[in-house]
Amino acid sequence: MLYLVPTPLGNLKDITLRAIEVLHQVDLILCEDTRTSSKLLQHYNIRKPLSPYHQHNEHKILAHLLDQLATGKTIALITDAGTPGISDPAFLLVRECIRHNIKTECLPGATAFVPALVNSGLPINRFIFEGFLPLKKGRQTLLKQLAEEERTMVFYESPMRLVKTLHEFIQYFGAERQSSISRELTKMFEENFRGTLQEVHNYFAEKTIKGEIVIVVQGKE
Repeated sequence: MLYLVPTPLGNLKDITLRAIEVLHQVDLILCEDTRTSSKLLQHYNIRKPLSPYHQHNEHKILAHLLDQLATGKTIALITDAGTPGISDPAFLLVRECIRHNIKTECLPGATAFVPALVNSGLPINRFIFEGFLPLKKGRQTLLKQLAEEERTMVFYESPMRLVKTLHEFIQYFGAERQSSISRELTKMFEENFRGTLQEVHNYFAEKTIKGEIVIVVQGKE
């Protein structure tokens, strides 16, 4: 059986009792970075074998993982933070498990875009999640399409690209479009800044930006 187990975004207390129970019981834990995951597992005294699973090796080790699952092993997949499969690898393994009649179960838990969206003050009855925009190919085409999107839009972005992306949003969506930036969610220096795209661009252009970023942008009126 394969368990998909969400892990805290930053605050180690943001993990469910069931997630801790599952991680104690499985035979193997797949994780993005064993160094990062070890901190969480040590905190909860979870001593299980760890194996790297990320976008650079997911195709290479897929057959081996399916063989282990088929022989009766129980495996948990976690990421550095949040729910596996949300802008992190998981789809390929889940799809193949389903094809091979291997039971999969995803536990509920932390996902960065949910608190950022709810806390944005923008309409959340209808929204779209775009994750990370393409870096090059297809980026402009997608931005042109999103300029006509009427639902609230949610994006992930890295600190080093935030200001550039906000500048592009101003170009395609308009400077007065309302937005919200959430940074370092659940951590000591969590920050939520709201305003027009121009206002948030000006604010972050003057700062040294660190941490994971969620951008929420109002849809076209």
